[in-house]
Amino acid sequence: MSHLERSTHCTRRPAQVAATYAELREAHGDRFLLGIGVSQVAVVDASSEPGRYRKPLAAMRTYLDDLDAAPVPVPGDHRVLAAIGPKMLSLSAERAGGAHPYLILPDNTREAREVLGTGPLLAPEQTVVLTTDADEARTIGQEFLSGYLTYAIYANKMLQSGFTSDDVETVSDRLVDALVAWGDEEAILRRVDEHLDAGADHVALQVLTGDMMELPLRQWRRLGAALGDRHAM
Repeated sequence: MSHLERSTHCTRRPAQVAATYAELREAHGDRFLLGIGVSQVAVVDASSEPGRYRKPLAAMRTYLDDLDAAPVPVPGDHRVLAAIGPKMLSLSAERAGGAHPYLILPDNTREAREVLGTGPLLAPEQTVVLTTDADEARTIGQEFLSGYLTYAIYANKMLQSGFTSDDVETVSDRLVDALVAWGDEEAILRRVDEHLDAGADHVALQVLTGDMMELPLRQWRRLGAALGDRHAM
C-alpha cells in the first residue's frame, strides 16, 4: 500500500511508484495490484507540518494525475484505492480498478458496492483471529483495534454503522466481534461469505495472533487448507 500525503510530498513519489510497478510487472508478470491510500490526519500531521492534511480527496486526484503522467504510467485497472467514504469510493470507480476498504463490516461492503457499481473490484480487508477462545480472541482484537479507533475515519464509520460512542471508546466486545472474525476455520469462512454475499469480489484476510511480531504461518496454512477444501468441493 503506497502511503500518500496531501501534496506532492509523500513517502513514495508517483514517478518512483510507477517505475517500481513497471519493474515488478516485468519480473513477475501480471500479478501485482498497486494500492494507494491517503493515510490519517494524525499520521500525516505528525510526520509533516500540522494542518497539512486538509483535502485528502484532492490529494488523491493529484497523485493519480501524476501516476498517469509518469514515463511508464500505472494503468487505471492495475491500482485500487483505500476507500471507505462515498467520495473516495466514487473516485475508486472513476480513476482506479476499484477499492480496498480497511476495517469495515459486511454491511459497509454492501454500501461500498452500491457506490462502486457492478464493474470495479471490491476487495475489503477482514481481520481474523483463529481461536475458539472468546477471551483470547477479544483481548487480541481489542489491542489491535484500540489504535485504529483513535482515527476519526474508523471511529466515525462505526458510529454511522450503529455502534455507540462507548463501544468505540472502550472497544467493546460487541464491536470487536463485529470487526474481527474469530473462531475456527468454518467461522472465519462464514464471515468471508458475508462480505462476498454483500458484493465483495475478494476478501483479504489479516490474521492476528497474540504476538504481533510473529508471522502467523500456522494459521495461514490452516485457513489455506480450509479454502482449498472448499474449492475442491
